[in-house]
Amino acid sequence: MTTIRQDDFIQSIADSLQFISYYHPLDFIQALDSAYQKEQSPTARDAMAQILINSRMCAEGHRPICQDTGIVTAFLKIGMDVQWEAGISVAEMVNEGVRRAYSYPDNVLRASILKDPAGKRINTRDNTPAVVHMEVIPGNTVEVNIAAKGGGSEAKAKFVMLNPSDSIVDWVLKTVPTMGAGWCPPGILGIGIGGTAEKAMILAKQACMESIDIQELIARGADNALEELRLELYDKVNALGIGAQGLGGLTTVLDIKIRDYPTHAANKPVTMIPNCAATRHAHFVLDGSGPAEFKAPRLEDWPSITWDAGATARRVNLDTVTPAEVATWKLGETLLLSGTLLTGRDAAHKRMIDLFERGEPLPEGIDFANKFIYYVGPVDPVRDEVVGPAGPTTATRMDKFTEAMLAKTGLLGMIGKSERGPEAIDAIKKHQAVYLMAVGGAAYLVSKAIRQSRIVAFADLGMEAIHEFVVEDMPVTVAVDTQGESIHQIAPKIWQKKIGKIPVVEAS
Repeated sequence: MTTIRQDDFIQSIADSLQFISYYHPLDFIQALDSAYQKEQSPTARDAMAQILINSRMCAEGHRPICQDTGIVTAFLKIGMDVQWEAGISVAEMVNEGVRRAYSYPDNVLRASILKDPAGKRINTRDNTPAVVHMEVIPGNTVEVNIAAKGGGSEAKAKFVMLNPSDSIVDWVLKTVPTMGAGWCPPGILGIGIGGTAEKAMILAKQACMESIDIQELIARGADNALEELRLELYDKVNALGIGAQGLGGLTTVLDIKIRDYPTHAANKPVTMIPNCAATRHAHFVLDGSGPAEFKAPRLEDWPSITWDAGATARRVNLDTVTPAEVATWKLGETLLLSGTLLTGRDAAHKRMIDLFERGEPLPEGIDFANKFIYYVGPVDPVRDEVVGPAGPTTATRMDKFTEAMLAKTGLLGMIGKSERGPEAIDAIKKHQAVYLMAVGGAAYLVSKAIRQSRIVAFADLGMEAIHEFVVEDMPVTVAVDTQGESIHQIAPKIWQKKIGKIPVVEAS
């Protein structure tokens, strides 16, 4: 009989979440570096470089890889011969570990979890509760697989109930392009096949937490049907040409991981869940000897990569920029932004739209005229930081607000991650505005360009409050120009054609 003490379990959960907030799994770093070395698309290669540099900075500074520090999911395998020395339930112990991890003063993590999700959506302030799956198995240990899953990639989860004769490959190749770049490729696609609808979802989430080993599989060849499927999907998904951050290129996925389970003869449930470029997961086992220990990787294991914007990068003064200057920016061009910008994301946009509809003014001191808005919910600062990691959030969530924001405020443009949808692109073209893309998965690197930060409105929204940032040489890419041309629509088609394995389907 093994005794697992409450404090040991809670501390292990807390330590694991801190650990994965700033250390990428080394298999991910090695796979991304290999993809970076092979990449031929300059914009995709630039994005990969920023992600790799950001990763090393986070490992050195013990700060989050991404500003979205995720919703915690824990898979527990509890041995039948385990005895608990605890006064609260196992789920409550997991949540206490989450609470400690996310409020740790030396590396405060962003609280993103909202209670009353269909109603008032109130932040719980400590990132609890976690999603906990428990299984009781023979043995005398507690095995823990834990992940902190970002909302941008989780939002792209897909489920389908195929007919038994339908092709999984066809469904995946049809579905991946519809997911856009909000999941921050390159990453991993976890696929669950079989069981029931909810079982397929769980299988896909578990698959996301497996190690990257596709190159070893390519080298030795497939031994079974699932491995054959992995190889086929890896080749064909990358042939779509979506590339890093959706900018077009050779690598969209670093691996395809698949789990399956027996299913009903009439069904073929399939789930696909992407894991983003901030992939965060850890595995540990408790045997009663104390809390788990997490060995820090060596900084020498990170590639030595330097980044600069290049000689052609255009420097922009945000405090003096004019509509005429914005109209000269070219699609795919790199800009270095300096000056003042305002932030805002879902909740702040909703409040502003409500004010417009009631004919009321924006809060005092908020003036978007000839300004840019950055879609971000930053991590709180620690020590001498101006702001914590502050990477972009998925821009498409703000598409429905774009027309009103451009029409009512005099806004010049927006900064976020991933593509814009037709509704937003139409508004951008109509108002001769622009959309700029920052790299998702490079949040700590981006934060170093922010010289000043203060909350100017909606402080009660926490990380979703409107901030005023003063930035210096913040790198962005022109993703939608004033003519409504979108790099996310154009570049993947170019690279799909260059790769030449899958016919390019033109819009009718």
